[in-house]
Amino acid sequence: MKKERVILVGVETEANYKIFEETMIELKSLTKTANGEVVFSLTQRRPQVDRQTVVGKGKLAELEQLADAHEADLIIFNHELTPRQSQLIGDAAGIPVIDRVQLILDIFAMRARSREGKLQVELAQLDYLLPRLIGQGKNMSRLGGGIGTRGPGETKLETDRRHIRNKMIIIKRELKEVAAHRERTRQKRKDNQTFQIGLIGYTNAGKSTILNVLTSAETYEQDQLFATLDPLTKKWRMPDGFEVTLTDTVGFIQDLPTQLIDAFHSTLEESQGMDLLLHVVDASAENRQQQEETVLKLMEQLDLDNVPLLTVYNKADKLDVEQFVPTLFPNVLISAKSLKGKAELTQAIKQVIMEHFLPYTLELAQSEGALMNRLKRETLVLSQEYQEDAQTYLIKGFAPENSYAIRKMEES
Repeated sequence: MKKERVILVGVETEANYKIFEETMIELKSLTKTANGEVVFSLTQRRPQVDRQTVVGKGKLAELEQLADAHEADLIIFNHELTPRQSQLIGDAAGIPVIDRVQLILDIFAMRARSREGKLQVELAQLDYLLPRLIGQGKNMSRLGGGIGTRGPGETKLETDRRHIRNKMIIIKRELKEVAAHRERTRQKRKDNQTFQIGLIGYTNAGKSTILNVLTSAETYEQDQLFATLDPLTKKWRMPDGFEVTLTDTVGFIQDLPTQLIDAFHSTLEESQGMDLLLHVVDASAENRQQQEETVLKLMEQLDLDNVPLLTVYNKADKLDVEQFVPTLFPNVLISAKSLKGKAELTQAIKQVIMEHFLPYTLELAQSEGALMNRLKRETLVLSQEYQEDAQTYLIKGFAPENSYAIRKMEES
């Protein structure tokens, strides 16, 4: 598939200068993920963006010349554009213009696999494009699968606003049904007292790799932004026999479009019911602390800051371990792709679980084999010792407060 030739545009202002360079690098990665080839990056420093055209008049004229010189197909701005700005810049440059939000929505449209994922992306796209219907004619006629045109498609967007609003109502209704089904499944896991672990973190930090390493889930695992979109839950039996579920979620990013936070709320809400969250961080990323802050801020917005958290610093193979200084605690530093990494991560998870469980000691008769198996599945069994004198097994471990093991210990 032929790559589209793209010019990136960003304005460094008093409001964004701290993260400007990183967001431009990220924009380049996003463009690459959407099958675009960056032929030029145009940047400008201003106290604030121009209300009409984001960049100044001189830069706008330069943009038109650059589009011709590089035979560009598309211009992508690193800022959310108003419908008016988009139209004015597009008219001046003579080629289609989209912004960071539309690019991210486009990648989500590529990545969505499940019915829910596709519905949520379509809802976010319609919500974003509704106020931008005027002046979309030129852009939306690029139906050769161009960046920014995936998803709802031309016919849906060329019909009147009422049709789009009706479509959004239908999608919201369908999403409610899907969310209700998800809630029933989640409740079932809760009722079965299954310990639930959620993977969260910045996009491309290695969440899917960790899920695959622990559960052999074989999810889509690629060095790309937003490689995972649909939440995936897999069962993981820890070495001692304790059974938990692991749920992978969509990666976070700087300035995640509000349409996406709204549209993916049910997906991210999955994390609210977790017993433990693994915050996966790319330890080798240059802007690691900025990424950590982005995730923690979004967690706060989603009311996830009260769920127990273990920070997993991943990609240790890409850095000097001796020089590494962690910023979040508790943590573990691993390389998910190494065998040692799997063992270290398992041990760290076990440690956090023990801190949130209660210790128990139980004596079981030889005939209670089924109960022993149950304890191994539902609790962290640390030791089992056969006592010859009494012909019983002494089991020691850690279990959730309302578990069968704790109740049985209290009864005896």
